[in-house]
Amino acid sequence: MLTWLRRDSLEFPPLHKALREPNGLLAAGGDLSAQRLVQAYRHGCFPWFQDGQPILWWSPDPRTVLLPEQLHVSRSLAKLLRQQRYRVTFDQDFDAVIGACAAPRSYAQGTWITNGMQDAYRELHRRGHAHSVEVWRGDELVGGLYGLAMGRLFFGESMFSRADNASKVGFATLVEHLAAWGFVLIDCQMPTDHLHSLGAGPISRAAFADYLNRYIDAENNADWLPRRV
Repeated sequence: MLTWLRRDSLEFPPLHKALREPNGLLAAGGDLSAQRLVQAYRHGCFPWFQDGQPILWWSPDPRTVLLPEQLHVSRSLAKLLRQQRYRVTFDQDFDAVIGACAAPRSYAQGTWITNGMQDAYRELHRRGHAHSVEVWRGDELVGGLYGLAMGRLFFGESMFSRADNASKVGFATLVEHLAAWGFVLIDCQMPTDHLHSLGAGPISRAAFADYLNRYIDAENNADWLPRRV
């Protein structure tokens, strides 16, 4: 039975109560306050819903993740990184990145990054939880991604690309820095061919929960000051 969240409580049901079909649906309702979103990621779930639906919270099993040391850089991507055709920055234009991620895609109907979701993650960015990666060609923003950094874990949310392999350049650059900063896992949530090509793969919900227990409060050496990287 699906749990409906109370607005006066930040408590989520145990992860093992998530439905098998649809895979990982844990709860519905509540709100998108900064406090609830932080608690959701700490608990092991994330919001994902379409316009017109209630807020839905998910904890899929298996979970798609990337361990930094397992990043796969193809020959073509390595060549592109060496060419420095693009420049990459962190936290220089979060608003533009989340807006681009929310834009309509040719292969999908609608967007799950609703106006309310954008406002919620902008607030998380102001509070220092959410971060953006920007990929530039000259002065044009051609790719990027955003997500949350908590402890030694990074929770990826969405990425976009307006030029060949721009999002891959941003992602690979981010993973390199996360590894140097002591991060141990990038949560990719759901499987896609794009993420699998970069080395992401499945782990069980139980294994993901173990990473949360071990690393969500661990110290890291991250430096998210807006800058070119």
